[in-house]
Amino acid sequence: MNLFDELRALGVDVDDGLKRIMGNEKLYTKLLGSFVKMVKNNAVQPDFDAADCSEAIEKAHAIKGTAGNLSITPIYESYTEILNLLRTGKPEEARTLLEGILPVQKKIIDCIEQNMA
Repeated sequence: MNLFDELRALGVDVDDGLKRIMGNEKLYTKLLGSFVKMVKNNAVQPDFDAADCSEAIEKAHAIKGTAGNLSITPIYESYTEILNLLRTGKPEEARTLLEGILPVQKKIIDCIEQNMA
């Protein structure tokens, strides 16, 4: 399996992501590499401060936006909900959801890194 097939198997809507950039596979692959770097630089950890979630909100917003642009659906949908929970004062529910998506996020990141090595 190639990178795109592996990502599809992980729930990424590769075809929609490619459509957003007019089918340019090389550019999409490059953007996936940028996504990996962005996630690593903005990693949201489950131990965020429940009293002041501003940093977690900022990082989650960045990940959500980039995932949405690339149609990395599982991450986009989860971070959308995490943001909603954080913004409505439900940090413990957000933490639970974050803990659930982090293994999926790791699989997607690992897949991209292994195929770009």
